[in-house]
Amino acid sequence: MAARVARGAVRTVAFIRGIPWTVSAGELRQHFAQFGHIRRCNLPFDKDTGFHRGLGWVQFSSEEELNNVLQHDKHVIDGVKLMVLSQRPKALQGGQASDEDKDL
Repeated sequence: MAARVARGAVRTVAFIRGIPWTVSAGELRQHFAQFGHIRRCNLPFDKDTGFHRGLGWVQFSSEEELNNVLQHDKHVIDGVKLMVLSQRPKALQGGQASDEDKDL
């Protein structure tokens, strides 16, 4: 059953690293909204410090919108360049591979 989900899985989530601690989830959402409609924006906080961890996830409505983000070289917020990567679909995490990944 999981294999069926993996074959049809679409990459729509961007994983972002290097987010300055001064940036809010709203600011992150606003920056990435220029590339397409955002379904969700997750910026997890550290319970001990009260600050976010400097990483987050932005889910777009389509794979095309995610590709627009990935093609843009420089994502800078508050003078800091962010590292933006494509997040693998959850169905593929945990060592599972899709048919495409098996060929690589």
